[in-house]
Amino acid sequence: MTVHLKDIAAYTGVSIKTVSNVVNGNFEHVGPETRALVLEAIKKLNYKPNVAARRLRNAQVSVLAYAFPDLSNPYFADVARAITVTASEMNYTVLLDYTFAQRDKELAVLTGMSPHMLDGVILDSHTLDVESIAQNQSQGPIVLLGERLFGAPFDHVLIDNTEAAYVATRHLIDLGKRRIAAIGVQQALNEAPSLRLQGYKKALEEASIPLDTSLLVTGGSWHRADGAQAMRDLLNRERASLPDAVFCFNDLMALGAMSAIHEAGYRIPEDIAVIGIDDIEDGRYATPALSTIEPDKQEIARLAVTLLIERIKGQRTQPPESIMVPFRLHARASTLGR
Repeated sequence: MTVHLKDIAAYTGVSIKTVSNVVNGNFEHVGPETRALVLEAIKKLNYKPNVAARRLRNAQVSVLAYAFPDLSNPYFADVARAITVTASEMNYTVLLDYTFAQRDKELAVLTGMSPHMLDGVILDSHTLDVESIAQNQSQGPIVLLGERLFGAPFDHVLIDNTEAAYVATRHLIDLGKRRIAAIGVQQALNEAPSLRLQGYKKALEEASIPLDTSLLVTGGSWHRADGAQAMRDLLNRERASLPDAVFCFNDLMALGAMSAIHEAGYRIPEDIAVIGIDDIEDGRYATPALSTIEPDKQEIARLAVTLLIERIKGQRTQPPESIMVPFRLHARASTLGR
């Protein structure tokens, strides 16, 4: 049976207002004996506060949501962990919502996930546009992550994907590689695949290396199996047309590509060097250890949580902005050798 304030009041013989004051921590007009009486009744009757109602009264419940597209990708797990830890340090709880990169599930985060239970949302969207977010925003402020929705009227935290891909490709060029394949190419505008392809092309152009479109390979859903299949497709060519290096648009595909290279009897990096992006833990313990570009995931989390809470509390009133976080190259054995 649900216990209400009126039940506590009837049990103790005090007014509902007095009970409400005790429940909400307003002790100024409640004597210590009455307070003890009410607290004992709350415990004995197992009263549970109505959080939704409190949300309506107090406007904040110190709960955030982080909506992300791919539970099987360790990159998102790393970011989720960092967001949760950062929010906890600021006395906020984070609800994690795996959206499968599906439009209806992304919309549900904004409109249908426990109404009145969220103060704000950190959203890494793969399907929504600005208009659909604006029309369905009902859970308070939003901070965006990822490589979509540029120019949206929300604070946006991201890395410079074009420059990150340029640095990765340039690293291979500086090692003397000239036939550099790119795995993960997709038909997308203003998203990670397109931006990383731009950086790859920029590095080739600066080094006066002609673009060979036969070395541009799709990466499916950017998982290990996609990288492995793309690498097998490259290896099934005449030896003279094989790449001497591969830039994979994320670490999962790079790990799959390395597996296919080993499977075919080639050496890494002597025959084919490999580099990725994300710096997931698996890459550090691969054989050989994977060279990669590391986005500053801790800074992504810190900025996303801080910006969101400042919006929630009304401490941040300036127009939304996009903030680039730094990244760094980790040159390991998959490009440098032992």
